[in-house]
Amino acid sequence: MLINFFYALRAAKLPVSVKEFLTLLEAVKLGVIDHSVDEFYYLARISLVKDEALFDKFDRAFGAYFKGVETLVDFTKDVPLEWLRKNLELELSAEEKAKIEKMGWDELMETLKKRFEEQKERHEGGSKWIGTGGTSPFGAYGVNPQGIRIGQDKSRNKSAVKVWDQRAYKDYDDTLELGTRNIKVALRRLRRFAREGAETELDLEDTIHCTAANAGYLDIKLVPERHNKVKVLLLMDVGGTMDEHIHRVEELFSAAKTEFKHLEFYYFHNCPYDFMWKNNRRRFSEKTATWDLIRKYNKDYKLIFIGDATMSPYEILQPGGSVEYNNEEPGAEWIQRLTNAFPKFAWINPEPQGVWQYRQSISVVQQLVNQRMFPLTLAGLEGAMRLLTK
Repeated sequence: MLINFFYALRAAKLPVSVKEFLTLLEAVKLGVIDHSVDEFYYLARISLVKDEALFDKFDRAFGAYFKGVETLVDFTKDVPLEWLRKNLELELSAEEKAKIEKMGWDELMETLKKRFEEQKERHEGGSKWIGTGGTSPFGAYGVNPQGIRIGQDKSRNKSAVKVWDQRAYKDYDDTLELGTRNIKVALRRLRRFAREGAETELDLEDTIHCTAANAGYLDIKLVPERHNKVKVLLLMDVGGTMDEHIHRVEELFSAAKTEFKHLEFYYFHNCPYDFMWKNNRRRFSEKTATWDLIRKYNKDYKLIFIGDATMSPYEILQPGGSVEYNNEEPGAEWIQRLTNAFPKFAWINPEPQGVWQYRQSISVVQQLVNQRMFPLTLAGLEGAMRLLTK
């Protein structure tokens, strides 16, 4: 069975060697772990994965091979799992959805607090309690124009204003091999070449000229390497609705790392707030204050946001609106500070441009970035690069 597991990891393009796999088999044979799927998962990951950036690929390959294994980490202990058991998903017509009333932000938070105090059992298909498959603003697999999602694996209707569960995001893979050169070609519009640093590159024309002038004696001339002098600060939305756009964002990220020698990148979720991070697995323990980014990088950096801007408007305009923690200042304040600190900026949106007018949050972000939002298409990238070179 484990031989096929080895082939499954290789098929997932994980650099697993035979020697490492034999080490895993030896550890199992010696009884290093008990007969537990969880313990085998951690032993296999320690033995076979050499880089944290590959953890997500390993998790997907492991889950695909050992189908039906229990969840490795339970992030929903504060809410009884029985309350969130999925028996049905509610599907309503547009007319039925329009009849469901929205709660304001303060009312929504206060009502959730009361539900936790009052609720004692599981509910399904209702309009009031924390449960599943209903029109209540609290729970999973139901329909509500403005609610708090609890215990649902991913977004369905993109209408939650708060997400109760802790979620694990993954870093974008900057080693992805692109299937097309179009993105690189578009990014090349943002170029300003210079020769700086040590003289390491052969200057063929000057070498020929000096050798001829030296009566044929070889006189080698060197020049500094030619590179793109443009500096780019890349801020990328990750997790939630951005999961639908992972492949295209990875393509853009790969191309950017190839084209720009001076590239700095950070992650945020939905909207920039008072901190960002470089590694999604350590996003709460290794945070970088947004103020530090503003102070660290000069105004000559080109600022590029990558995000679908699809969220509750509260996340942008309301203190405490973040789905993950209680931010003291609204995201709009931080977007304004970033765009003021870096005058050359643009927002790249992977969502189809045709749906922008139907998303209130996208309209809000467009106003905050002075309409400098471009779709993640070849024409959109070229337009953004032209704007940044002005």
